Amino acid sequence: MLRTTLVATAALLLGLAAPKPNPVAPDPNTKRPIEAAREIFIENMTWMEVRDAMKDGKDTVIIATGGIEQNGPYLVANKHGIVLQAMTTAIAAKLGNALVAPIVDFVPEGDIDPPTVHMKYPSTVGVTESTYRALLTDIVGSFKVHGFKHIVLIGDSGGNQDGLEAVAAAQDASAKGGPRVSFIPEYYNYGDVAKFLEKQGIHQKPEGIHDDFGITAIMTTVDPNSVRARQRLKAGKFKINGIDLSPLKKTQAWGRRLVKFRTDVTVKAIRAARKG
Repeated sequence: MLRTTLVATAALLLGLAAPKPNPVAPDPNTKRPIEAAREIFIENMTWMEVRDAMKDGKDTVIIATGGIEQNGPYLVANKHGIVLQAMTTAIAAKLGNALVAPIVDFVPEGDIDPPTVHMKYPSTVGVTESTYRALLTDIVGSFKVHGFKHIVLIGDSGGNQDGLEAVAAAQDASAKGGPRVSFIPEYYNYGDVAKFLEKQGIHQKPEGIHDDFGITAIMTTVDPNSVRARQRLKAGKFKINGIDLSPLKKTQAWGRRLVKFRTDVTVKAIRAARKG
């Protein structure tokens, strides 16, 4: 009895004396204490959830670039980011083995001094091409360190494409047995989207603003407020390029069709790139 008590007391004292985990350097093999959330966006996951998702086969990460810029009188500055929320969700779901990196909002938007292109308008946040490429390089490097086997780069804006292609070419390590880094130009297919809509009877007449039916439709599937649906309805301006956006549910249905169309094209290209 006495011996049992002494052993228990010693164990308790040892437990009390055990060092506490380092909050910025926990044991990488620490068991997750709770059930994992169903999530694909890395920024909304815990480090343990990301680690365990990778162990379960999520070996691909999608790095998507958007932009904060003027988008006419109706669409929020984060237009591309809103579109990418819908697109990356669908792409990752169809791939089945992918997580999504935080969307890169800071991209070239024109010269800063003197300002050109979108930099001439409030709301726009731009960086130089060299800064953009350096940022992408470090982001890719982060996911290489963490062990992803396929790092996918896509861009939702035309000014993003050259930097994405250059960084992917420089960072791809597949020839040396390391992770593959792929730029997927097929994702940026707004020309094909316009042709797809025309075949479906949607013929736009450009109004000369930074906006169109396809982008607006996709955005409404995420957040109708991002296209100022309520305010436009009230003002009798819920249309774009000659296309009536009412009823909202019909436009959202078009948005979902376009998300699927773009997703099918992108996933096919990603799978081909992975095979090399």
